[in-house]
Amino acid sequence: MAQFDILSAEGSNWVKITLQDETVRAEAGALSYMMGEIKIATPLPSLPGIIKSALADESMLRPTYSGSGEIHLESSLGGFHIIDLKGEQWILESGSYWASDGDIQVGAFREKVTTAFWTGEGFIQYQTRVSGVGKVALRSNGPVEEIEINKGRFLAEGKYVIGRTGDITYTVRRPTRSYFSYLLSGESYFRCFEGTGRLLVAATPYWRMRFQDSMRPS
Repeated sequence: MAQFDILSAEGSNWVKITLQDETVRAEAGALSYMMGEIKIATPLPSLPGIIKSALADESMLRPTYSGSGEIHLESSLGGFHIIDLKGEQWILESGSYWASDGDIQVGAFREKVTTAFWTGEGFIQYQTRVSGVGKVALRSNGPVEEIEINKGRFLAEGKYVIGRTGDITYTVRRPTRSYFSYLLSGESYFRCFEGTGRLLVAATPYWRMRFQDSMRPS
């Protein structure tokens, strides 16, 4: 498998991938520069794949890089996180997927209509599904904490969970039992994750991301 490293300089982070006669896949436009004997190919997706990619807010084209050398992906004021899949399946929040080993299967996972509606995503929501054996690089707005739950429940008010193992269910719930109490609470609907497995949580953004957002024109 390829080697994935997260590098930092001047407040920015980026992913370096080292290949030894191997293949990796990355988001379209993610490449910054590369060195060595590496060939780039861009497989064309099927029509259903194009539709699902558009609904998942992901790139329709994901180039592959094959050979030996180094690949440096674009830097970001945010961060990156590497997960090591050992045959399991992960569901990733839209926009979180960045790159992966060539043997990793990358597809789409459709959420329930009711869940998509109450999270404000409309009636159809696709997220990225990865499975297999190998490394997957994710991008995030802040440090990532891996949380394990065992027949438990995790509630989040917002898109703080950027990844979950496939056995964990995802629904939306009110923070209070009665609708009247909900209106008075000032809280929004919770994203509820239940079951046994692992979650990747990025609840606190890097300070530089907050500064970047404050500089944007309103």
